[in-house]
Amino acid sequence: MSFVRPEIAHGLRRWREALFGAGVLLVGLWWSLAMLGPLTWIGWLIAAVGGGLIVAGIQRGRFRQGRDGPGVVRVDEGQIAYFGPWDGGVAALSEIVEVTLDRRARPACWRIRQPGRPDLEIPVNAEGAEALFDAFGALPSFDTRAMLAALHGVERYPVTVWEKPALRLH
Repeated sequence: MSFVRPEIAHGLRRWREALFGAGVLLVGLWWSLAMLGPLTWIGWLIAAVGGGLIVAGIQRGRFRQGRDGPGVVRVDEGQIAYFGPWDGGVAALSEIVEVTLDRRARPACWRIRQPGRPDLEIPVNAEGAEALFDAFGALPSFDTRAMLAALHGVERYPVTVWEKPALRLH
């Protein structure tokens, strides 16, 4: 039996990193304002770390779209695996050449393209899809802000979020 309404529990889980960062920030501010000597400076340092955790937590919270979608996503040792009710597949991070968000699908899905293999389509609300945040962030010159803007945009056409940088020989 839970004493917290399910909607509130879902919101707390979605924003858990940002809430943790706010707690760290408050502890740092308390130390910096209430202590004397070196603990004051340590408090300011802890407050700065808390501010960084809040920013990172807000980005992760914006990325999470729920867990009630079809299929399961696993990210392990440089590979993204999707096990869906109708299809699935695996994509190696080193082989990905393009990541696209297709909002035409219901629910919206990430389309991961690799040469010589069929595209891997992963619903944004599949169970474990929050692990894609870190996986996509490991791609070279990946723009997290562009990804979040596409995720919360209203476009009804596929939006390319990332393309592998072209190889330059000079």
